[in-house]
Amino acid sequence: MSASGFLFDENLSPAIAAQLRRHAPAIPILAVGQMGAPARGTLDPQILCWIEEHNCLLVTNNRTSMPGHLRDHLADGRHIPGILITPYPLNIGTLIEVLLLVWGASLPDEYRDQITHLSFGR
Repeated sequence: MSASGFLFDENLSPAIAAQLRRHAPAIPILAVGQMGAPARGTLDPQILCWIEEHNCLLVTNNRTSMPGHLRDHLADGRHIPGILITPYPLNIGTLIEVLLLVWGASLPDEYRDQITHLSFGR
């Protein structure tokens, strides 16, 4: 994995970031609103700039506006490590397992400049 960590957006429970941090303390994990992360209420275009500058994958449930913001970001010649969209309904335990798999088994730049919809299969 070439990204340096995960940033969880403010619409996801901070408990998810905390649980992932307990499972994998070596992975840098932040949530919007925490010290060192963007403040709550930061607009999506600024979140994209932040993940680009800090080399983090964004974990979000924003299916609506994020594609347009990413398109604009890329049109400006910018890049991102990637955006991971959580499934709905959300199973936190399975999400943690999938994120650990993403972190441990992904190729460098596998998610670069794209939105990936995580699926858990059944």
